[in-house]
Amino acid sequence: MNIGVDEAGRGSVIGPLVVCAFASISQTHLKELGVKDSKDLSKKKRDELYEILCEMPHKVVVCPPDRIDNSTNLNDLEVELFAEALTVMPEGEIMLDACDVNAERFARNVSQKSSRICLAEHKADEIHPEVSAASIIAKVTRDRAIEKLSKDMGLDLGSGYPSDPKTKSAVQELVKGERPHDCLRWSWKTVSDAWGGTPPPRPNARQQTLF
Repeated sequence: MNIGVDEAGRGSVIGPLVVCAFASISQTHLKELGVKDSKDLSKKKRDELYEILCEMPHKVVVCPPDRIDNSTNLNDLEVELFAEALTVMPEGEIMLDACDVNAERFARNVSQKSSRICLAEHKADEIHPEVSAASIIAKVTRDRAIEKLSKDMGLDLGSGYPSDPKTKSAVQELVKGERPHDCLRWSWKTVSDAWGGTPPPRPNARQQTLF
C-alpha cells in the first residue's frame, strides 16, 4: 500500500487549509486514470478524478482560519495536520509532500507526531501518484469550500490567494466591519494591511461560518 499526503491552501488569505492522506494499492492504476499533480489538471479533469478517488481510502482534514491564526507557526501546524490525516490510514509506505524547506526534518516531525514512518520530498505531488491523488482531493475540497463561501456571502472571493485581484478586492470588503470577517486569516499581512493595523485578538473558539 502506498500512502500519499498533500495540502491545498497554505498561502491563501481566505478560507481553510486542507490536508488529504490517500492510500493506493496500485500506482499504475492511478497513472492510467490520468492522476497527476492537481496544478497540471484542468478544473473539469480534477472534478472527474475527485469523484473516482473519493471512492478509495482517504482522509481529509479541513483546518479553518481561526486554527491557523491561533497556531504557533504554519510549519508546526502542518505537521499536526499531516499527522491527523494519517490517523486512519492503513499500513504502507508513506510519502509526504514536504511543507518545510528541509524535507527530512518535515518527515521526521510528522513521523514523531503520527507514530508512523514517513518519507518526504519537495514536489512529491509531481512524482508519486498517491501524493498526486491526495493533492487532487485536497484542492477540489478547498476550491469547493471557497465557492460555497462566495455563494453564501454573495461576494466573489476569487481563488482566496493574495495575488488574485478578485481576492484583494474581497479582502477590502471583508475588513469593513467591527472586526475582520471570520473567513479571513487575521494573522496574514494582507489582512492587517487592509485593516490598517493589527486586527484584534482572535477568539480561541472555532468559527462555524466556513461550512
